This record gives sequence, structure tokens and C-alpha cells, in this order.
Amino acid sequence: MNPKLSLAIGVLCISFSPIFVKLAGVAPLGGAFYRVLVAWLCLVPYCIIKNKLRVSRKQLIIAITAGVVFASDVAVWNISLLKISATVSTLIANLAPVWVGLIGYFLFKKKSGKLFWIGTFISICGMVVLVGYQHILHLELNEGILLATLASLFYAIYILITKNIMADIDVFSFMFYSMLGASVFMLMINLFMGNDIIHLSTKVWACFIGMGLICQLTGWLIINYSLRYLESTKVAITLLSQTVFAGLMAAAFLSERLVLNEIIGSVIVLAGIATTFIRPKTVRV
Repeated sequence: MNPKLSLAIGVLCISFSPIFVKLAGVAPLGGAFYRVLVAWLCLVPYCIIKNKLRVSRKQLIIAITAGVVFASDVAVWNISLLKISATVSTLIANLAPVWVGLIGYFLFKKKSGKLFWIGTFISICGMVVLVGYQHILHLELNEGILLATLASLFYAIYILITKNIMADIDVFSFMFYSMLGASVFMLMINLFMGNDIIHLSTKVWACFIGMGLICQLTGWLIINYSLRYLESTKVAITLLSQTVFAGLMAAAFLSERLVLNEIIGSVIVLAGIATTFIRPKTVRV
């Protein structure tokens, strides 16, 4: 599959996540646990039959670490939702492209290029318009903001880890061990917080299965595939579009109305993402 097309499909799949969370109506951390667990259980028979479990010790450690980082991102972001508004938390948590660019430059001496930073700036401006500038004007530093910032950092680290390992490991093998690590870590968090993850209704179980199959298994499987071929910075900023897709899906499936600032903000976000994919002109001598 074309990497750019697979990335677009992957983003569309993970955009269903907030829809399933709202329909489930239970603790988000419980949903996050089953989202990863369901996807992992689906991979088990395939990986066993296709002999995808054999990896080096280094690959095993990196894959499990990536899973724990991914789970930490989900956990910290959900906790931040209890401290600050969802709009502010979502905006801050989507600063991952900035972290990816900065970490790539300072640790790996990789320059992202002017178009990346221009596109990132445009997209973040679009996010501000989308969530409403009034939520940003009186922003005060508190625990919720720090947690949302930490979530964005975890998100960026996960993308960078995945990008660096994808060239040397099968995507199914990576997903198997990363989601195993994420499942165990999320289970520990839910037990620590005393969340009831057993006595659930049929509707809730259906939502969790949908999240596992569509958002986690299908979505992240093909996003991780695209990371094998695309720059991590471009993947990170493209993931911003999930906010746009989520809004459109909420209007379609939850009858939520899109207001003018959300429409304008969405267009700006997409324009910023498109900017990062523009190829700079080369001058022939």
C-alpha cells in the first residue's frame, strides 16, 4: 500500500476512538486497556501461525518500551482531562509534532526543514481556532497543563521509537510485543486506580471491541507501516488531522453540530499538514 494512503487510512481509523469512548460512557482508562488488549488478542493466533514471535533481545526491549510509552501517553492524557477542559488538554496533547522536530534535531542532528515548521505553525494555529481561542487566553500553569504537555511528549517519543525500529523488525512482531507491554501496563494502572473493568454492559463491551479492532489493530498497524517509509515529523503532524476527522464523525454519528470556528480551524489544520508534504524546488545548475 502507498505509505501516504496507509497513513491517511490509519488516521481515519484512530479518529473513531472518541466516538467509541463517548458511546461507552465509562472510565476512559478502562477503555484504553481493552482497546489495546483486544487488538493484541487478535494478533496472537496470526503471529503464532506466521512465526512472527522471534525477535532479538534488543528488538523485544524496544518494542515493549514503546508499548509502555504509548500506554503512558493515553493514561496521562486521560488524567489531564480530569484537571482541565477537554479542549485545552487536546490542544496541548497535540504538540507532539513540535517535540518530534526538536528531539530529532538535538538528539539525531536531523533538520526537519522550513516547510515542516511552517506547516506545524499553521496547524497549531488551526487547532487554536478549532478548540476556541477563548480557552487559551486565560491559560494558567497547573497540574492539568503539565500532564497534557507530558502526554504530548510521550506521544512524540512513541513515534520516534517506532520510526527507528521499523526498518529492522516486522510490523506485526513490533505490534505484538508493544501492545503486550501496553496491555500489562494499562492493567496495572486500572488496578491501582480501582477502576471496575469487569462488570460492564453489552454495549460497553461492543464499544471496546470496536476500539480494539478499528482504532488500535487496524489504525496503528498501518500507521506503523507508514512510519517505515515516511519521515517521523510528517507522520506526527499528519496525526493532528485526527481531531478534524473526529469532529466530522461526531457530527455524523453523535449528531453534534459543527460551529463556524471548528470548520475554519479544521481547514487551517489540513492546510498546515499539506504544507509539510510540499516538496521544495531544486535549482538546476
